Amino acid sequence: MDSPDTDWADVRLHVVTGKGGTGKTTVAAALALALAAGGRKVLLVEVEGRQGIAQIFDLPPLPYEERRIAVAPDGGDVYALAIDPEEAMLEYMEMFYGMRRAGRALTKMGIVDFATTVAPGFRDVLVTGKTTEAVRRRGRNGRRIYDAVVLDAPPTGRITRFLNVTKEVAGLARVGPIKNHSDLVSGVVKSPETAVHFVTLLEEMPVQETLDGIAELRAAGLPAGGIIINMVRQSLLPQAALDTAVKGRFSSEELAVGLKAAGVTDGSQATALAEALAEEVVEHARRTELERAERETLAGAGLTRYELPLLADGVDLAGLYELAQSMRTQGAA
Repeated sequence: MDSPDTDWADVRLHVVTGKGGTGKTTVAAALALALAAGGRKVLLVEVEGRQGIAQIFDLPPLPYEERRIAVAPDGGDVYALAIDPEEAMLEYMEMFYGMRRAGRALTKMGIVDFATTVAPGFRDVLVTGKTTEAVRRRGRNGRRIYDAVVLDAPPTGRITRFLNVTKEVAGLARVGPIKNHSDLVSGVVKSPETAVHFVTLLEEMPVQETLDGIAELRAAGLPAGGIIINMVRQSLLPQAALDTAVKGRFSSEELAVGLKAAGVTDGSQATALAEALAEEVVEHARRTELERAERETLAGAGLTRYELPLLADGVDLAGLYELAQSMRTQGAA
């Protein structure tokens, strides 16, 4: 039976990644809504500076602060945070060195950009550090502030390097605050509290990239969660018709007879329309067959798979809630 590398019941940090174009930001937002349902408090985090969360929820650009952006089904709140690496750097300098004012001066001099360009792993430590701090944070009553944190992470091709912060800063600092901070971040990322979910489409390239990403993640000792297949199109024809079309035995002549009998059209028009429809049926059948094969390929990863429907009208706010409900129905939250 397929299962995640870690038990979802223990997960507090849900990292969502996927090849570009698969809709990972949309899926991350829907997952946050699903997790918050029923009165829970969830933080949705983005780290790539694209303001994707604001666009999906139809909001102005988000500042570098946690703010409520949505109410989940049956109660519950979704908060959002768009992490700015520069501001995260200033917080870091204040936390470990008491140098926030000096940090602003360094920012004006361009030294912060220089440091994160020379050592890009340090930038990843900053943004993952801010995220894991939100996971660990507790209120005065000792309870966690957030029931779950959802991270809209970089694409699949970079996810292992992004999360494997201890290795990435090894050449930058072997002792001291930076090393201690990266160890703290790594402790959360590699714990049962974290799961990395892969968003894909039923197409060859994103499926292969998903499998490669899962293999790299496991090799690094990082926890894979589930595979979320996005934009799934339901078949419009019975399986018998699809099988016939794939085998090349679908008859446009029989379809023309049926069209005429139904009074849709007649004569040469019926023949032309039937031929066009037959081509569409064959194309639909072939695509359905390819998608079936990609599903079987994904099954080889041994992770739980979830499917989200293709929304004909696109993903507006109502569509986002629809996707969240689909996740809840499938037990993803």
